[in-house]
Amino acid sequence: MNIKVVRGNPTPEELAAAVAVVRARAAAASLPPAPAAPRDSWSDPARIASGLLPQPGPTSWARTYWPG
Repeated sequence: MNIKVVRGNPTPEELAAAVAVVRARAAAASLPPAPAAPRDSWSDPARIASGLLPQPGPTSWARTYWPG
């Protein structure tokens, strides 16, 4: 890895900190992404709409609540 200071005069501590950040980012980028955690079924929107939808009609106002 070659690092070139273009402007300024960093101290050895500042340069070491910058190199540590660049190396940490490069190491994190090379790791495979972590698998996504499985979603809980209670938060699945398909659970709410899994039954039959209320049909429109003259008494549909009485069926507007969908028990979950």
